[in-house]
Amino acid sequence: MKKMENMGGFFVAAITPFDAQGKFNAKALHAVMDKTIGEGAAGFLVGGSSAECPLLTHQEREEGLVAASQYAERARTKLMASVAALSTEEAIAYAKLAKELSYDAMISTVPYYYKFGMKAIAGYFRALREAVDLPLFLYNFPGNTGIEIDIADEHIRGILTDGTIAGVKQTSLNLHQMERIKAMNPELVIYGGFDEVYIGARILGADGAIGSTFNFTLPLFTKIEAAYAAHDIPLAQELQRRANNIMQACVSCSLFPSIKHMLYTQGIDCGGCRAPFPTLTDEQKAYVEKIVAENM
Repeated sequence: MKKMENMGGFFVAAITPFDAQGKFNAKALHAVMDKTIGEGAAGFLVGGSSAECPLLTHQEREEGLVAASQYAERARTKLMASVAALSTEEAIAYAKLAKELSYDAMISTVPYYYKFGMKAIAGYFRALREAVDLPLFLYNFPGNTGIEIDIADEHIRGILTDGTIAGVKQTSLNLHQMERIKAMNPELVIYGGFDEVYIGARILGADGAIGSTFNFTLPLFTKIEAAYAAHDIPLAQELQRRANNIMQACVSCSLFPSIKHMLYTQGIDCGGCRAPFPTLTDEQKAYVEKIVAENM
């Protein structure tokens, strides 16, 4: 498979906005898209971890995919649909919808919980790709799936080199593994998946990044990328430290509620997060705001 074109840069891992009744809020999603495209976003991962995917119903996940596809200025951006599911059948259903909605690509974690082996995992991705003619990305997130993919395994090497997989989102601090995947198949589009190691991922060959905090930190990350492009590594390192200060504060208070709170301070009310995610206290809100103001 030839490397996908125009799929590099910053992809925002879109959140799922809720209204006061806990219903999906398409207007708020479009407002976040407007804001972040203006800040340099190349595209959006819709319905992934940042969208509280495992806490949504099948209908709500479909609603989110539809809403993003109906963004008024759709031509300005790329859309990647999260189709991850425990069953291959459900994943294919999301993939077919993404295809109908003219998404640019789809992405899935490995099917988790049952700790399937590498052969079964490869079979899951092959079935998705055979059922739906849409570029398929592997969302490698061992911290949440509990499954470390073995890139030395013949079945995993197969899907990474035979055209089944178009790229990888490496949501892992194991950048050596990311570099080895890139070396195995330079035609893959590689995204750094942890905001905290963006500059390291870029230096080791990532084409871009898909990030949660990009919902409100893109101006800072575009500065990091500019410093990297200018070969000003000391500046890139300092800016990355500032981004990491923000991430550390958000994680300490609960990441996704913190992201939604920061969007609220930027004028976009996305509601709260689904339980059991917590509601931030006033002290936590003030702390996150302080750290963001000091480091943006």
